[in-house]
Amino acid sequence: MTIADVQDVLKCRIICGEEYLDREVHSACGADMMSDVLAFVKDQAVLLTGLCNPQVIRTAEMMDIICIIFIRGKKPDEDMINLAKERGIVLMATGHRMFSACGMLYSSGLRGGAS
Repeated sequence: MTIADVQDVLKCRIICGEEYLDREVHSACGADMMSDVLAFVKDQAVLLTGLCNPQVIRTAEMMDIICIIFIRGKKPDEDMINLAKERGIVLMATGHRMFSACGMLYSSGLRGGAS
């Protein structure tokens, strides 16, 4: 599945990183606690989160997360957007709630990382 496929499934609005929509994603992680994300397996993943602070971008970079999707209509600020651009991380937003968004991606064939 590509980031463009994820965008299509969740009807996401692209915030930045349009040039990377053809990147393959291998798994997804839904979390608002970055400590949970740190326990997640590194694997060209998508992160779904309602947390909007720069630590989300920094954690994503450390964990090989190539796309962050803000759920429930959350919007990152300009500093977060600039940080994601510098790191080559795609940012998108959807109005879906975490449970629904994760379920939609799972139903479309995207799985979580190995435990």
